[in-house]
Amino acid sequence: MKVLAIDTSNYALGIAVIDEEKVIGEYITNVKKNHSIRVMPSIETLLRDCDLTAKDINKIVVAQGPGSYTGVRIGVTIAKTLAWTLNIPLVGVSSLEILAAAVGRYFSGAVSPLFDGRRGQIYTGLYQYKKGKLETVESDQILQSRDWADQLYSFSEPILFVGNDLPLHQDVIAEIMGEKAQFAEITEQNPRPAELAFLGMHRNGVDIHSFAPNYIRLAEAEAKWIEANKAKNSN
Repeated sequence: MKVLAIDTSNYALGIAVIDEEKVIGEYITNVKKNHSIRVMPSIETLLRDCDLTAKDINKIVVAQGPGSYTGVRIGVTIAKTLAWTLNIPLVGVSSLEILAAAVGRYFSGAVSPLFDGRRGQIYTGLYQYKKGKLETVESDQILQSRDWADQLYSFSEPILFVGNDLPLHQDVIAEIMGEKAQFAEITEQNPRPAELAFLGMHRNGVDIHSFAPNYIRLAEAEAKWIEANKAKNSN
């Protein structure tokens, strides 16, 4: 089974193709550029370099969020379009889970992947490998990094933090958690699209038409629109 993975949920753009237990190709950049004009050319280039065509792909796996609203939407839209056009299964995977999968495999404690959520907030969750399988300890959520560190301090095991936005919150986490907090190396901060592909390879496909991004919270403009309409309807 050949799986195409697509991750545009944050600044990093990741594309990968795997075949069962083999990574055929992987493409990663971590630059602030418009994903919408780069994803398809990146997919086409990777497939061509791997001597494959779109018809060789058996499943699409996409980072479903959380992350950048625009980035998540771009990846999900392209993944849905490809899956529908090729008539192959589509699977969504948490963007945070992808980060945890790469660094947690050889770490004895739990992993807290994170993305910056602005105003001191982070998108995060807690994952841990148990008997060789990555499991969710705490579901993906958004909250103040200080509150998250307070919550994790009670865990008996060390916590490994990972993510490109880690420098924005590392001082607060270290201040509260001390030696209980460990931090991934800089080379481990980018989400690996090959990990995304393997996470989704054996999961059941979803309904393509109803599949939607997982933003965790509404975009600010959407939230204001809903509040405005609530006020309007109550008058």
